[in-house]
Amino acid sequence: QVQLVESGGGLVQPGGSLRLSCAASGDFFSIETMGWYRQAPGQQRELVAVVTSAGKINVADSVKGRFSISRDNGKNAVFLQMNSLKPEDTAAYYCNAEIVRGVLRLQYMYWGQGTQVTVSS
Repeated sequence: QVQLVESGGGLVQPGGSLRLSCAASGDFFSIETMGWYRQAPGQQRELVAVVTSAGKINVADSVKGRFSISRDNGKNAVFLQMNSLKPEDTAAYYCNAEIVRGVLRLQYMYWGQGTQVTVSS
């Protein structure tokens, strides 16, 4: 089985910073895209930032210039550095990974359990 374990959420004041981490474990061949999505109460889950195995990055316009994503392929991990946080960044943040596994080398999508980020004074 494959697991994505997240850490790093919490409560921070506006203008503050947080760093989220996510590591994949289990039996798999490779990880294609890894990244972060978020979901605020009453809203749909939205992409925050993703990075492919080749290093191509896609970042949502709402966080460009404030958030950055990085990846450690050797550790099967992805990180989200969040700076200049705003109250509207408050949401549950979910790690996402597209993982190739099995004898047939099929690709599956996995989600972490979510970590809460609250930006408030």
